[in-house]
Amino acid sequence: MEHEKFLYDNKIVKFFAYATILWGIVAILVGVLVALQIAFPVFNLNLEFTSFGRLRPLHTNAAIFAFVGNTIFMGVYYSMQRLLKTRMFNDTLSWIHFWGWQLIIVAAAVTLVLGYTTSKEYAELEWPIDIAITLIWVVFGWNMIGTILIRRVKHMYVAIWFYIATFVTVAVLHVVNSFEIPVSMWKSYSMFAGVQDALVQWWYGHNAVAFFLTTPYLGLMYYFLPKAANRPVYSYRLSILHFWSLIFLYIWAGPHHLLYQSLPDWAQTMGVVFSIMLIAPSWGGMVNGLLTLRGAWDKVRDTALLKFMVVAVTGYGMSTFEGPLLSLKNVNAFSHFTDWTIAHVHIGVLAWNGFLSFAILYWLFPRMFKVKLFSEKLANTHFWLGTLGIVFYAVPLYWAAVTQSLMWKEFTADGFLAYPNFLETVTQIMPMYYTRIIGGVLYMAGFLLMVYNLVKTAKAGNFVADEAASAPPLEKAPSKRIFGETVHSWLERKPVLFTIWALIAILIGGIVEIVPMYLVKSNIPTIENVKPYTPLELQGRDVYISEGCVSCHSQMVRPFRSETERYGEYSKAGEFVYDHPFLWGSRRAGPDLARTGVVSGKMYKPDSWHYNHMMNPQGMNAQSIMPPYPWLFTKDIDIELTPAKIRVMQTLGVPYPEGYDLQAEADLMTQAKKIAATLSEAGIDIEPQKQIIALIAYLQRLGRDISEAPESTTSMINKSDYPGLLMSLPTKGNELANESQGLSYDTKTGM
Repeated sequence: MEHEKFLYDNKIVKFFAYATILWGIVAILVGVLVALQIAFPVFNLNLEFTSFGRLRPLHTNAAIFAFVGNTIFMGVYYSMQRLLKTRMFNDTLSWIHFWGWQLIIVAAAVTLVLGYTTSKEYAELEWPIDIAITLIWVVFGWNMIGTILIRRVKHMYVAIWFYIATFVTVAVLHVVNSFEIPVSMWKSYSMFAGVQDALVQWWYGHNAVAFFLTTPYLGLMYYFLPKAANRPVYSYRLSILHFWSLIFLYIWAGPHHLLYQSLPDWAQTMGVVFSIMLIAPSWGGMVNGLLTLRGAWDKVRDTALLKFMVVAVTGYGMSTFEGPLLSLKNVNAFSHFTDWTIAHVHIGVLAWNGFLSFAILYWLFPRMFKVKLFSEKLANTHFWLGTLGIVFYAVPLYWAAVTQSLMWKEFTADGFLAYPNFLETVTQIMPMYYTRIIGGVLYMAGFLLMVYNLVKTAKAGNFVADEAASAPPLEKAPSKRIFGETVHSWLERKPVLFTIWALIAILIGGIVEIVPMYLVKSNIPTIENVKPYTPLELQGRDVYISEGCVSCHSQMVRPFRSETERYGEYSKAGEFVYDHPFLWGSRRAGPDLARTGVVSGKMYKPDSWHYNHMMNPQGMNAQSIMPPYPWLFTKDIDIELTPAKIRVMQTLGVPYPEGYDLQAEADLMTQAKKIAATLSEAGIDIEPQKQIIALIAYLQRLGRDISEAPESTTSMINKSDYPGLLMSLPTKGNELANESQGLSYDTKTGM
């Protein structure tokens, strides 16, 4: 049969490669900076746009969606053309995809440092950018599916399976988790609240790791590793089992992020069970990758590229063993909220994603520029610097996690907390934080060596933008299975049907977990005393969100004696019914704030304490690693936006009285003036419209709805002060909260 001639598009691959390198530098630089900020608060620079709370989500988004995202598209555009023996479906779509994605990254970087955030991990971007992501993702999918349909090969190779699953699943995850109602151009509220919001977020968050950081990289592994080793994939049957079991099981595992929290026990158990089951397909993929190298270990010893791939696949195996391990309830009780989670995530990103990305770049540049790699020695140096960087980064954090958890949970012989001051635990782990910085610098040094090596390689060669290729045209395949053909082989010839089955596989778990949370009211028992936030508290909560406080502080007291003794009554699902979004957090670099408005159920921290603490944390305690927030004392809240916020909350079901939006501004100023007057009595003069006033109001509210505390502080809500809004404090105490949740717990015995 006569071959058809065509051209592979290398130019789009080159541009995604350049973007990968650029955003990789940004992600690592910001990562090193935030590591410095944790160890040395002075590196926050006392500036609004360089504080840890603003830069931490910038780092995670740059690492995941900028660096890893561009690597995915680089690898997909290169490998798909060669696997399908055709140019990409449409060059215009390719370039819309490229420039659209880069503009989204720039918009994300700008808005995050400006404080425009939803606070949801890996989904912090506000609604206009969410819409842009959706549109560009559709462009990517359109181009990908179109390319598959014009292919010149009968069967889709395993890498293509993973690309398809990535496209459909990320689309579903992003759209569902982005259900929100806009308040203004850069402010929205999640349509989900409290427990429901937490479940949807971690259904998304866990599967963003699964279907953005894992499945597309598995597709890249299945293409580039055999190519680099010049060996066939070890087992076709194992790849089938790996693919279908992985995409079906992964989607169920999200609730393991919420163990011992206010999520119904059935959902927690489901998350644990499916997380443990994930070990099998995950390690099946790792084994398939490593055994592909059988007979090629001499090449591994001599070639830096293969060394990167071996450590990448091993890092994947380690992360996918550690994830299920952390999902065991007894392990999670020890690890959650500690730096173990940070170490776990970075093993995956630095080793699995980072090293495989480096290997692909080392593979692509010599082939696109038709020249030998400039220096194999530099590539090997990069490998060892990167490997040492990972070790120096992760091992200290594991050590810090053990220290944190043991100190948090330790009691004296007399039954008191051995370390009641949270900062005592922070002081002990500072050497680990210093060592982590060294790891980050080593990893960055290796990355910069790679950039130099690739630049020299490109300069020495001649780039081929349109690479000539040829292949026989696709023969028309029978619609039915032919004798001796397996079901999966037949399915590989049917890309549309394959996509539908992949979509069904990932939808089942999400539907089973999420739908009951909305149809079965008993999953979220209500608490009579829990009332909506006042307008000022709502504004203060938005300040809290904007400053990224959730990055360091949780708002979830788990039913452990060590936590109830330290923080107060454990958290109930009914407490969060008006929280759009939820703010439970996933790490404690500082103490939990769920009960910060209540101390021992009897007394309150005065407003002046919160004021001084936000102005100069080290002045309150020299050991504090929290940065100051001087801009909160000069910037005003947007009072005029208050009615719109109230109306959106009413749309979401928050029971503000009809027409309350007209009364909200007056009520806000009444409460603000009251707090300002209290501060004035303490010798502090500040205008009531400042952001710090709203933040104090919010912090003082936390925990009060289920407390037994009397109305004895000037920051307390007085019904007579707010005629338009019925706000009351508890009259029946914690017993009511326990009864409404159907729980009984002895904080002294831990049972």
